[in-house]
Amino acid sequence: MLSLLRIAMGVLFTWAFFDKVFGLGFATTSARAGSHGGSPTSGFLKFTDGTFSPIFQFLSGIQIIDWLFMLGLLGIGLAMLSGIGLRIAGYAGAVFGVLLYLSVFPPQNNPVIDEHLIYSLIFLVFSTGEVGRRYSLYLWWSKQALVKKYSFLQ
Repeated sequence: MLSLLRIAMGVLFTWAFFDKVFGLGFATTSARAGSHGGSPTSGFLKFTDGTFSPIFQFLSGIQIIDWLFMLGLLGIGLAMLSGIGLRIAGYAGAVFGVLLYLSVFPPQNNPVIDEHLIYSLIFLVFSTGEVGRRYSLYLWWSKQALVKKYSFLQ
């Protein structure tokens, strides 16, 4: 079940990346897609309304923030799909989730928690051990010399 959860998280993040690049018509329209000059952070961060919203609104539309956001979506998504680099991706995904949580703090539907914190907890599960490694390239990856030398790459 943890492997299926890992794959689902990978699909979630990889899909978000492609939707923001190509505007597949779900969260991002074609006109606002990165491939048409749109900013992936503007659609969300620009309209946040909460305690920390001035910080996140300021970051909205800054090109380096857009690049980091998109690389984060793709990197975390591919790591979760492949099972490669889950430790780094797990911690990165947890930070990603906490930042998104803070951008909308306090949450609208619950006074304490929202889906972004749940995602962070899920990512931490994958960063702390060899869970959810079935149906992945993990066995091959773990035998690579670089990974044996630098275990944080697992």
